[in-house]
Amino acid sequence: MSNTTLANPAPLGLMGFGMTTILLNLHNTGLFAMDVIILSMGIFYGGIAQIFAGLLEYKKGNTFGLTAFTSYGCFWLTLVAILLLPRVGLTEAADSHFLGAWLALWGVFTAFLFIGTLKSPKMLQFIFASLTILFALLAVGHLTDNAGLLRIAGYIGIVCGSSAFYLAMGEVLNEKFGRTILWIGE
Repeated sequence: MSNTTLANPAPLGLMGFGMTTILLNLHNTGLFAMDVIILSMGIFYGGIAQIFAGLLEYKKGNTFGLTAFTSYGCFWLTLVAILLLPRVGLTEAADSHFLGAWLALWGVFTAFLFIGTLKSPKMLQFIFASLTILFALLAVGHLTDNAGLLRIAGYIGIVCGSSAFYLAMGEVLNEKFGRTILWIGE
């Protein structure tokens, strides 16, 4: 007999998002320089793994999961390209203000997705609320050349990424044990 139940792809996408977000925002706080660790996570875990999770959400019929995971996976791949393409001489570095506009668009997108979480577990709502705030702070920080605001955004980003990490582990452990091990606010 074959298994017709599909595994939950959300923990994979949440971990790809969460861990990569934590690392990038450790940089945004000023604790670490931008380096190969962040860029590699952006490509492979934040980028590719989230796209895989999104495609698996498609298979499960979850439009929200498909849209969120594939979009944020593409966000990470695009961010890495924005950072790397100038280094290899293919283009000029991004204009900080235009980067702010790009981040603002992601903030608007995220705010709409937050509305979509209002019938979801509280932890998912928290992730999208904090991510909306993160994008707003990053956008305003870049648009106004405010390094202090970018540093504050870094701390919000660590909280946001940590909440995604927590929700991923909550979903894995709660399913594995068949009971609530980690509260996720269902």
